[in-house]
Amino acid sequence: MTDAWEIDPAYERYIGRWSRLVATQFLRWLAARPGEMWCDVGCGTGALAHTVLRTADPTRVVGVEPSQPFAAAARAGTDDPRFDVRSGTAESIPADDGEFDRVVSGLVLNFVPHPIDGLAEMRRVTRTGGTVAGYVWDYAEGMQIIRVFWDAARELDEAAANLDEGVRFPLCRPQPLRDALSSTGLAGEVHPLDVPTVFADFDDFWRPFLGGQGPAPGYCTSLPAGRRDELRDLLDSRLRRDDAGRITLTARAWAFRGTVSR
Repeated sequence: MTDAWEIDPAYERYIGRWSRLVATQFLRWLAARPGEMWCDVGCGTGALAHTVLRTADPTRVVGVEPSQPFAAAARAGTDDPRFDVRSGTAESIPADDGEFDRVVSGLVLNFVPHPIDGLAEMRRVTRTGGTVAGYVWDYAEGMQIIRVFWDAARELDEAAANLDEGVRFPLCRPQPLRDALSSTGLAGEVHPLDVPTVFADFDDFWRPFLGGQGPAPGYCTSLPAGRRDELRDLLDSRLRRDDAGRITLTARAWAFRGTVSR
């Protein structure tokens, strides 16, 4: 099964709305300075790039994105003239050596086929003394939306274990992230970022998994209707509500940053 990243409204309902919350915390932790040149690698629908434009007073922000629908959504999301999107990937960034002060990525590194090569390429386009940084979901534990989904799916289907993002993506944990930064010559640090994810009701939680964007929704929509209903019912029985029927979970991301030296 291939991870799909093409339908921007479905992505926004599933992950984009939470990524925007994490982006604000991430930039606060990064302590950006005004007047810098930024590159957002795998900018998607623009969650991180748009937050940079609003809060970091950059000179320019270049998004790099392989999905044309997502790139179009990122462009449509702002009329800021400092923003542009280029077609490319983390392993092949269309930029000159040392072009940027800050090269960042939000929720991308785990989906890069060769993440060490991606970090090395991000380092290449960052100036000496500049910063390579980003964040990834803690699929193994703290990204509770996805964790509770896979825990239920694996209980019902042994084959789901091989699709579980906590298993597939070792870089969702702090030490592998530190090791990856070190292997590319970045003296890095890793820091947790937690945001609340509040759903109005169970339907608000469940509906995004029917959009097919990303591993868990892709698995969900691949199931026959009866098995999908069984998964829905198991999740429905496990998720706690408050008196108003809301479901409150936490989404944890691990943020990383490293300084470029030549």
